[in-house]
Amino acid sequence: MTNLSEIKTFSKPLVANLNKLGIHTIQALLLHLPLRYIDETHMTSVRDLRVGEPSQVEGEIVHTEVTYKPRKALIARLEDASGQLTLRFLHFYPSQISMLKVGNKLRVYGEVRSGFFGYEMVHPTCKAVGEKTTVAETLTPVYPTVAGLTQGNLRKAIATALNLSNIFPPPGRGRARVGVESRVSQNSYPHPNLLPEMGKELDTSKQNPLAETLPMGVYQPFQFPSFSASLKALHNPPPDADLQGLEEKTTPEWQRLAFDELLAQQLSMRKHYARRRSVDAPQFKQSKQLVSALLKSLPFALTQAQQKVAVEIQNDLTQPHPMQRLLQGDVGSGKTIVACMAALQSIESGWQVALMAPTEILAEQHFRKMIGWLTPLNIKIAWLTGSQSKKDRDAAMQIIADGSAQLVIGTHALFQEAVRFKKLGLAIIDEQHRFGVHQRLALRQKGQPEPHQLMMTATPIPRTLSMSYYADLDVSVIDELPPGRTPIATKLVSDVRRDEILQRVREACTQGNQAYWVCPLIEESEALQLVTANDTYALMQNEFPELRVGLVHGRMKPVEKQAVMAAFSAGETQLLVATTVIEVGVDVPNASLMVIEHAERMGLSQLHQLRGRVGRGAAKSACILLYQNKLSETARARLKVIYESSDGFAIAQADLNLRGPGEYLGTRQSGVPMLKIADLNRDVELLNAAKNIADRLIKEHPSAVEKHLERWMGRADELVKV
Repeated sequence: MTNLSEIKTFSKPLVANLNKLGIHTIQALLLHLPLRYIDETHMTSVRDLRVGEPSQVEGEIVHTEVTYKPRKALIARLEDASGQLTLRFLHFYPSQISMLKVGNKLRVYGEVRSGFFGYEMVHPTCKAVGEKTTVAETLTPVYPTVAGLTQGNLRKAIATALNLSNIFPPPGRGRARVGVESRVSQNSYPHPNLLPEMGKELDTSKQNPLAETLPMGVYQPFQFPSFSASLKALHNPPPDADLQGLEEKTTPEWQRLAFDELLAQQLSMRKHYARRRSVDAPQFKQSKQLVSALLKSLPFALTQAQQKVAVEIQNDLTQPHPMQRLLQGDVGSGKTIVACMAALQSIESGWQVALMAPTEILAEQHFRKMIGWLTPLNIKIAWLTGSQSKKDRDAAMQIIADGSAQLVIGTHALFQEAVRFKKLGLAIIDEQHRFGVHQRLALRQKGQPEPHQLMMTATPIPRTLSMSYYADLDVSVIDELPPGRTPIATKLVSDVRRDEILQRVREACTQGNQAYWVCPLIEESEALQLVTANDTYALMQNEFPELRVGLVHGRMKPVEKQAVMAAFSAGETQLLVATTVIEVGVDVPNASLMVIEHAERMGLSQLHQLRGRVGRGAAKSACILLYQNKLSETARARLKVIYESSDGFAIAQADLNLRGPGEYLGTRQSGVPMLKIADLNRDVELLNAAKNIADRLIKEHPSAVEKHLERWMGRADELVKV
């Protein structure tokens, strides 16, 4: 790929600013696509302006002044043959005052407003015009940029890149249908076996950034424009282009690039999946004693869904390549017992198991469950966290290193360099999205050969995310809850009815049940969160002198948190004031009431996780969502979803629709190329098409795949790491 520094017409400051945008090559510059467009292809006279419509007006400056009341502003009046237009600048520079001198002829573009003196524009774009100044022939693109890089300079740089591309010879024969008039086929996207022959790879110069990377047959079923035509149309759309379609990214040109991007992601994921299957891993035998003994000792039977995923994991662990399986299930679906069965298969084959959780509360929850299940089976369990004393930590690390600890449970401390496993065969990571790529990789590197990896999440992952960002993983789903679970009644209550809710808490606790009162994260500030929790705690102590009230939040020392949670679990505390640290890993069957303050500030998945802390016993349970009366449309939509649904997968899909994939991916995105053009909600059919043909492309056209990955990911080996 041609580096920007090799282009003589690009100055060093320009290259430096482009680098700040992550643009280092001609290819990356061409793929820096517009956010939106403005129409500067025609003029509007002042008398024909309409309030609220963006317009372009040309005229002469007839008045300019700087006013100081009610605030400092630069005011100018531009006149054409039909009337005058006021131009208002609240922030301005001396150069703008010079441009707006009386007598200067300008062309201005902006949204029309109704002002005291008639029509006006606030902070319009202004251009000096002369006799030879022409009107734009295409829509004007507006790009993402950084300070110091103007839209004009960015447009010139992209125009230069497009012109440089034109000096290369055209692609070989056999081209996709080109042009703005082409449309994506309305038929369903074909299965790979039904695709036409893809044809030979095009013999194009490696240097041509507009050349096709894949055989043309890939695009024939969809009637997409060529890559070259798509880029040119998006950077310079004609005046009659579908402006709404361009901005919503639904035109054939946008769809072509979205398909290419989704296909690159699929190819990257599938290549990594294939590469992992060539790596050696411990090959476990099926458990003949321990798993059977565990199941006989349990006071409950596994659900059909648990049995199904247990078999999937069991079969993975017998393979000679490392398992990388994501186990997802709704709150309370019974993922931990399935993970325990996998651990026993590893232990029975003579290998150690590590179980890592993101918080000490969740890690301790696992530790207590595993002690109860596995101590009768004579399994030795080690506990390792950052809050341990040096003596306890050293003792734990010793039995981990000599192999006498068969199961090790802990937090981030597990992947620290000083921790040595004698024979790590399986790593289980709970709430995997809370760990970074490098953290998960560090734990995996504790074993030789590479250990199997089971990742668990109580945040259901929508199908489109599973197909795209998690396409390198095998996915198991526990899609039913154990019998006997009490349905949770969800109620939306305005903050003005707080006294009623306080009475509801008093009744629940005096009847022998327990309750949570959850305080929100405010403006992502730990400090503000802490103040809110402390204030609420003081309020509850005054309100309920007859009750024992506890407080837990993220700023407390681990030992303090453990003491508070132990008291609540034992029933010594009746009301627990908490921040969202109780979102996962808290299992108190006697807790039947959850009150969440400022529920409108929280995401759907978080609300669903918090709600899942109640309804774990026989008592009738309720979750009360307190909200402020002035709700935004998004907040109203979120609360409507959580009120109407208890299905974690339906809630997850709604959350994806409302907030996009970032909330689900967490820090996984540092190892997975993020989508910049494609939208998983809008482009589901394109995603299906990309998924269908990815494996066939890797098998039949490996060199073309490498070129495609290089174009869309910078380098062909930029693959997801874990």
